[in-house]
Amino acid sequence: EEAINPERRNDWLEVRNYSYAMQTAIKKLEQIPLSSRLLRQTHKTLLSGVRGKHKMPGEFRKSQNRIGGASLNDAVFIPPAHTHVNELMGDLENFLHNETIHVPALVRIGIAHYQFETIHPFLDGNGRVGRLLITLYLVSQKILHQPLLYLSVFFEKNKSLYYDNLTRVREKNDMIHWLKYFLTGVDETARQSTNTLTKILKLKENIDNKLRNAAGRRANTALTLLTHLFKQPFINVKQVEKICGLSTKAANDMVSLFIEQDILKEISGKTRYRLFLFEPYVNLFK
Repeated sequence: EEAINPERRNDWLEVRNYSYAMQTAIKKLEQIPLSSRLLRQTHKTLLSGVRGKHKMPGEFRKSQNRIGGASLNDAVFIPPAHTHVNELMGDLENFLHNETIHVPALVRIGIAHYQFETIHPFLDGNGRVGRLLITLYLVSQKILHQPLLYLSVFFEKNKSLYYDNLTRVREKNDMIHWLKYFLTGVDETARQSTNTLTKILKLKENIDNKLRNAAGRRANTALTLLTHLFKQPFINVKQVEKICGLSTKAANDMVSLFIEQDILKEISGKTRYRLFLFEPYVNLFK
């Protein structure tokens, strides 16, 4: 990450952390249930080395926070006191796993997301963890096998509507209105995710064919690198050496091939310690 221009570094680190936190948390679901413990671990990963890194990563807050405004006096919403956070998060965890409450999974996680955002258990990063909570729950319930449902874009598309709907529950106890909004988001995002997945498969097919023609005897190695790029779209030459088992020169040649084929783009603006982006893939998510 030192190769990235300073003004872009933090944004890239947050994206990297989010991806890594998601992958790590899903793997941990094989050993431990979706719980406060897992959310704290995920929060620690999310805030590692980025904005908020000094705001108790991996721990519930021990002071009052707020949503909006410049101070508690003009805050849009003041979450519960920090002394209640452990108890409230325990209630949320129990709700997620309470089989005596018979509600559809999407309704349950819609309510849980509202509860989490209202508790606001961390000093920073609550929005990111709250969105991850949705995906982690759906994966834990086998509704999703891969984290392909990202509601972030839907929520960010009209932030004021998102916050208005949360506020409506807090002020008018109108959970039905919030759930209608939340489920609309799930429906829209699922449709978009299906379209994106189709585009990803088409992209992979096109690049596979391109590399088989352009790489010659290096085709198998090139396809190994391509498979990795679909998992992690940022890469440097040292990583190519390790992934493909190549010498430094051969790794540089492989990167050059990928640049010539418009697969990788250099993004650091440096001549040494360069960083490359799998731009055609990343562009599918814009």
